[in-house]
Amino acid sequence: MEYSIDEVMQFVQEEDVKFIRLAFCDVFGKQKNISIVPQQLRRAFEHGIAIDASAIAGFGGDVRSDLFLKPDPNTLAILPWRPEHGRVVRMFCSIANPDGSRFASDTRAILKDAIASAKEAGYEFGFGAEMEFYLFKLGEDGEPTDIPHDRARYMDIAPDDKGENVRREICLSLELMGIEPESSHHEEGPGQNEIAIRYSDPLSAADSIVTFVGAAKTIAHRNGLCASFDPKPLPYAPGNGMHINMSIRAIEGADDPMPSAMAGILAKARELALFMNPTQESYQRLGSTKAPHLVSWSRENRSQLIRIPAANGEFSRMELRSPDPGANPYLAMALLIHAALEGISADAELPPAADFDAYSASAEQLAGYESLPGSLREAVEEALGSEFIAKHLPASLLESYSA
Repeated sequence: MEYSIDEVMQFVQEEDVKFIRLAFCDVFGKQKNISIVPQQLRRAFEHGIAIDASAIAGFGGDVRSDLFLKPDPNTLAILPWRPEHGRVVRMFCSIANPDGSRFASDTRAILKDAIASAKEAGYEFGFGAEMEFYLFKLGEDGEPTDIPHDRARYMDIAPDDKGENVRREICLSLELMGIEPESSHHEEGPGQNEIAIRYSDPLSAADSIVTFVGAAKTIAHRNGLCASFDPKPLPYAPGNGMHINMSIRAIEGADDPMPSAMAGILAKARELALFMNPTQESYQRLGSTKAPHLVSWSRENRSQLIRIPAANGEFSRMELRSPDPGANPYLAMALLIHAALEGISADAELPPAADFDAYSASAEQLAGYESLPGSLREAVEEALGSEFIAKHLPASLLESYSA
């Protein structure tokens, strides 16, 4: 929903809002915030609220430590787990330098640039995500353990599935925040769950993912549990994916840009890997239990990097299966848009579909296919050597990922 600044000011006054959380992400996609009281809201909109950026990953050192947060009124959302009397609301912010110029490593702004490039080229993108996470028990000291909340399996039901009520509470909270969960179920691993978020425009989709992670962790903790989004929290069980669903349409004309867009993404897959899988643990997940390792595509086949789900009409899309929840969704979506646009611009040809099981394939079947990087170090090297990455991301941000 779109709000004007005056509408937000009126809402805060009429709905007994006592605290406003100004939210943003560091370069790795971890949500941060600062709370202000309603009396400071007008100043926040007009001038921004200063923060000390020196302690935030990728935001610079002590010499130039001041940055300013300017809230986006369109992202106003009530935090439903906070009290109804003396409400708390949240808005995502743009990040500015003291002179008012845009902060180069504001990843939300980097996604805005990609959306603008797509519009200029004549295309609109939609994104959704399937978010996997584990629920672990808390110890007597309140700290997370590695003991799963249950031992249920894929799409089991209660009482084996003990995460049902937690998922329900998460979904209801998301709805109250203006986010539409599409489905939820128990995943393959013990204590593992999945909630799919309905597709939307890229900026809203990335905001929704960041909101979802925070909401899931908060609600799990309220239920005496820990929600883990680590890529491979249990060495013996499936890892957590953040499967990104992407659609694309030409603003004018009836051409189908998806094949060339997919070809563009496949061509850049190794260079993109660092921003889809940003930790060493990410590479323990890839290559097993439906997490891909080949640079390939197929229809419906979940062992390949890109699959085309069996869906028609407005639900037609491609699904990128390599990203994990450690990825910064703003960067992931921005780079996917740019790679897709390059493929479309070059009229890139999609290679033949890899219609085989990549995990049990013979050496002969695998011949001719590239693989995703096998380690974080290899992914860093690919990104550092990429003209494509250097073109679309500031050097300071790339330095943070390669440190």
